[in-house]
Amino acid sequence: MWTRTRGIALALVLLLVAAVAIAVVRSGDQHGALDPRSADQRGSRAVAELLAARGVDTRVVTTTDEARAATGPDTTLLVASPDRLTARQQSRLRATTADSGGRTVLVSPGAAAVETLAPGVSDPEPAADQPLAPRCALPEARRAGPANTGGHRYSTTLTGADSCYPSHGSPTLLRLPSPTDEGDTVVLGAPDILLNDRLDEQGNASLALQLLGSRPHLVWYLPSLSDDSAADDAQNDRSFVDLIPQGWLWGTLQLFIAAALAALWRARRLGPLVQERLPVAIRASETVEGRARLYRKANARDRAATALRISTRTRLAPLIGVPVSQAHSPETFLPALAHQLPTPARDPHALLFGPPPATDAALIALADHLDALEREVRNS
Repeated sequence: MWTRTRGIALALVLLLVAAVAIAVVRSGDQHGALDPRSADQRGSRAVAELLAARGVDTRVVTTTDEARAATGPDTTLLVASPDRLTARQQSRLRATTADSGGRTVLVSPGAAAVETLAPGVSDPEPAADQPLAPRCALPEARRAGPANTGGHRYSTTLTGADSCYPSHGSPTLLRLPSPTDEGDTVVLGAPDILLNDRLDEQGNASLALQLLGSRPHLVWYLPSLSDDSAADDAQNDRSFVDLIPQGWLWGTLQLFIAAALAALWRARRLGPLVQERLPVAIRASETVEGRARLYRKANARDRAATALRISTRTRLAPLIGVPVSQAHSPETFLPALAHQLPTPARDPHALLFGPPPATDAALIALADHLDALEREVRNS
């Protein structure tokens, strides 16, 4: 047994060792996209290291309560994925940052997020993914020069807003001053200037360091599903149907239509009866004999007697001038038979309409008497 199974056992051991090795390698300092602790291509550790060299400390938070508690005039709050926040989280965060005196940086917010977190900004549309020129008076943008801010472009009607890096006439970077002029909100159309693999392109590093290094403290908010406030909002505001992706609903409808069409295609279609030739020819005597055996096996003498009497009456009816449809009515059949045979050998009523025989011998005798009556009528 060991000789037969050692190859499979060795393969399983190697597979287990490889899985453990991969898990150990990936369980290190690996984090998600836009995470300042991640050294991956989509991470932002390089920005955090450069900011630390300039005296800016970076703190990562994952809940709305932590982000609200960390805001202040000497703090820059970066919201990595604003669209992951629920409407209630966005409202609470905006209420805290509006008068905090610090800077809030929103990374590529969508329509719902920008409407709440940056009032006065609307209509996010796709922008070209290519280096864009500043074309504005914002000092940070002018010093940085061209940068990869294309992702979303926005429009605003606020006075005093700095609109930079336009794409097709709409800015991809906005700086919105607060009503008290003590803080501001920066809307960034794309996260590219914060990513490790794009930081050394164009003026990305310069723009990122200036936007995030204006205060001594940087709070990097990474929205998480473990946030209790997000879970509570989702449970209170969303029903079961809302949790089902829209694609599944359309897919289910398509499957239902396909099933209906398949059922219509394969359904049995009823039409007029069609006579088919039997594959083999069976003699009538064999059919009668087989049916008789079935009657005998079931002790169905009553059914056998009824079949014999019906067949006899049906054959005698044309001979005595009675329609076949009335051959089974004693009131019509017996008077006609008496007219044909004034003196029959046996009582016609008991013979043709009597009770079923009690024994097999009586059934055989009944068959003989019916044959004799038929011969007597034919010879009369």
